[in-house]
Amino acid sequence: MIISPILPRIGQELAISDAVLGTLVSAYASMVGIFAIVAGPISDRIGRRRILLLGSGGMTVALALHGLATSYVSFLLVRLVAGIAGGVLSGAAVSYIGDFFPYERRGWATGWVMSGSAFGQIFGIPLGIVLAGRFGVAAPFHVFAVTMSLTWLLVFLRVPQPDVRRSTERLSVAGALKNYMEMLARPEIAWAAFAFLLMFLGLSLFVVYLPTWLERDLGVGPGFIATLFLVGGIANVLTGPQAGRLSDRIGRRRIILVACAGLSVVMAITTWVVRAPWIAYPMFFLTMVLLAMRISPFSALLTALVDDDRRGSLMSLTVALGQVGFALGGALSGPIFTSAGYRANTLFAALSVLGMGLIVWFRVPEPSMRGTVLAEVVPPLAGGDTSEL
Repeated sequence: MIISPILPRIGQELAISDAVLGTLVSAYASMVGIFAIVAGPISDRIGRRRILLLGSGGMTVALALHGLATSYVSFLLVRLVAGIAGGVLSGAAVSYIGDFFPYERRGWATGWVMSGSAFGQIFGIPLGIVLAGRFGVAAPFHVFAVTMSLTWLLVFLRVPQPDVRRSTERLSVAGALKNYMEMLARPEIAWAAFAFLLMFLGLSLFVVYLPTWLERDLGVGPGFIATLFLVGGIANVLTGPQAGRLSDRIGRRRIILVACAGLSVVMAITTWVVRAPWIAYPMFFLTMVLLAMRISPFSALLTALVDDDRRGSLMSLTVALGQVGFALGGALSGPIFTSAGYRANTLFAALSVLGMGLIVWFRVPEPSMRGTVLAEVVPPLAGGDTSEL
C-alpha cells in the first residue's frame, strides 16, 4: 500500500516517467501471484506456520534491500524480490484463518485479521509518506523492515500450527498443476477466482494514480495524502470486523453485492464530486468502507470451497489471480492516466468492481453456515453441486 501514495516522490527522486511508474506496482503484484501459486501446495504439506515464518523473514530482507535502489531498474528489481516474499505470505495468511476457525466464525475472524492491515495503514502509510518526503523514498522501507522483523518474531513466539489434516501428496510441479486444474475445473471455484482478479484490478486502476491526480489537479501535498490514507485506514478498522460478523449472520454474497454496487458508484463519480481537497476525505472514507465490506466476507466465503488439505492451494491460487489483476491494473493505469486522464481510470475501475459483485452473486454458491459440515456432506473435489447447501 505504501507504493501508491509515494509514487510521485519515487518518480521525482529516481527520474521515472509517469507512464512506467505503474509498473513498479505491477512488478510486485506479478511476483506475488507467481510465488503464491508455488507456496500454496507447500503450505498444505508442511503447515501454514512454517510458510508464515519463511515469508515474513524474506520480506524483512526484501524491504531492507530498497536502500540499494538508485534507478528505475534497481527499484524494479527490489520490488520483484519483495513480491516473491509477499507471494509466500499471502495465501498462507488467509488459509490460516480457515484452518483455525469454523466457517460460521470466519467472517468475524477475517475481519479482525484484516483490521490489522488497516491499523498498519493508519499509522504506517502516513509515516511512510512523511519519511519519504523528508529522508528519501528508501526511508519508509527501512522502517517497515524493522516492523516486519517483529512480525517474524510474533509468528515464531505466538502463532501455533493449527491441528488440521495436511496434504499427503508428494510435492512436485506436475502434482501441483494437477491439483490446480482440478480446482479450476469446478465452475464455482473458477468464477470465484475470476472475481478475485476483478476485485484487485478495480482497486489498482483506482488507487495507483489517485495521489498523483490529487497533487496535480487539486494542488495538495504529501501531508494531505498522508492524512487521506489515515482516514481510509480508520474506515477499514471500523468496518472490517463488523462486516465480517454481519456476514456470519446473514451470508456473504448479499454483503459483497451491496458493497460492490456502492463502490462502483463512488469510484465512478469521484472526479466529478471531489472538486476541493476537503471533499476527498469523506469520499475516500466511504471508498474504504465499501472495500472493507467486501474483502472479509469474500475471503471467508473462499475458505469453505475446499477441504482443509487443499485450502492453502485454493487461497494461494485466488491470491495469485488477484495479484494478476492488480498487476494488470497497475500496468494499464499509467497509459490510461497519461492518455485519457484519471477520470477514465475511475470509470474502468467501477466497471471491474461491479463485475466482481455480479459474478459472486450469480456464480459463487453460499455454503451452509453450519461450519465445517459442508466438507463432510459433499467432498469438495468430488464434482458435487454444493449450491443447494
